Amino acid sequence: MRRLRALLSGVATAALAAAGLAAFAAQQASGASADATALSNRWYAAAPYLMPHDNNPPDAGAIMDASGLKAFQLAFILAPNGGGCSPTWDGTSPVSSDTAVASVISAIRAKGGDVSVSIGGYGGTKLGQTCSDAAATAAAYQQVITKYQLKAIDFDLEEPEYENTAAIAREIGAAKILQQNNPGLYVSVTTAGTADGTGWFGKQMLNEAKAQGFTPNNFSIMPFDGGFNGAAAQTSALTNFNGILRSTFGWDEATAYAHEGFSGMNGRSDTGEYFTQADFQTVLDFATGHHMDRFTFWSLNRDRQCTPPDNNGKTSGTCSSVAQSNWDFAKYSVKFAGVTPPTTTPPTTPPPTGSCAAAWSSGAVYTGGNTVSYGGHTWKAKWWTQNETPGSTGEWGVWQDLGPC
Repeated sequence: MRRLRALLSGVATAALAAAGLAAFAAQQASGASADATALSNRWYAAAPYLMPHDNNPPDAGAIMDASGLKAFQLAFILAPNGGGCSPTWDGTSPVSSDTAVASVISAIRAKGGDVSVSIGGYGGTKLGQTCSDAAATAAAYQQVITKYQLKAIDFDLEEPEYENTAAIAREIGAAKILQQNNPGLYVSVTTAGTADGTGWFGKQMLNEAKAQGFTPNNFSIMPFDGGFNGAAAQTSALTNFNGILRSTFGWDEATAYAHEGFSGMNGRSDTGEYFTQADFQTVLDFATGHHMDRFTFWSLNRDRQCTPPDNNGKTSGTCSSVAQSNWDFAKYSVKFAGVTPPTTTPPTTPPPTGSCAAAWSSGAVYTGGNTVSYGGHTWKAKWWTQNETPGSTGEWGVWQDLGPC
């Protein structure tokens, strides 16, 4: 969830704090999102991460049909790559002018689902690093909440931002402001996991939250990429993290578990750890048995089998590197939400036969969503391209293979 994001993903000012909300209130009408009907908090707590711009995004509707999933954790909101205090997707796509992610959200909501949005993640420049204070940071995030009519938001505070005490103070302060200004907003805070529960910077973040009087719905740890060996190591870390929450906030065990969450990584991790379906079931049983508040994972982009299944011992952003059926891991989130997943995958509509898109041309300019035919297959452009042959750069290329035509 951390290093892999940096490797595989496409990776304003204090005045905005005063003017941001008013300037963007009018934009909600052009947010291109269907009206949001809030789900129960349990669904937002179960929402797995999905990158809508990178790592060969899967079709959210197909996941919903096959697994019963209703909620998605869209990632990530960052500061602009060139600097500033305005929200962007992945540092490159301004939220203010976005239509692509808004379209994904609308499709999810049209099927009875909803989304949370995650800010931060590993790598890139975070708004807590570039905005002048907590109020300016909150104003930037409020733009996201307003545009997409969000009922939930996730603060993913990890390297390198969580090593910056001023940035973390701004992020925690922003989270508190958003919580106060958006009644009922579900707020999760996600940070690194260690065998001890979380490391020094994670503990400092908890101390900052205590100092500011901020309590989110949960603090979640990511017990992977730290020498973990399956579910037993993860449940041990969750037990230890419970102790850290108790000692930091003065909670009893049950209260600490009620504010604790798990954020795993399905399949092969960045550092070569493996977490199978059986590991997920064990951690799920632990989470539900201790009445924990959150169970999620990184990521739905990876919740499908590689070719070959072990991906030659490599970690991928688009498949799990373990044997599985598509959306196996999503079903554990569905179970955490208290719903029984479908036992069979609904039949998919076969692709139309007898017709192909216009043939690919080396001299033509294509933008994201354009389709062409090449080699008897239909290909869809993920972003702007010219003179890149479909299939020439494999799964990381600009062209997505939609199958024979």
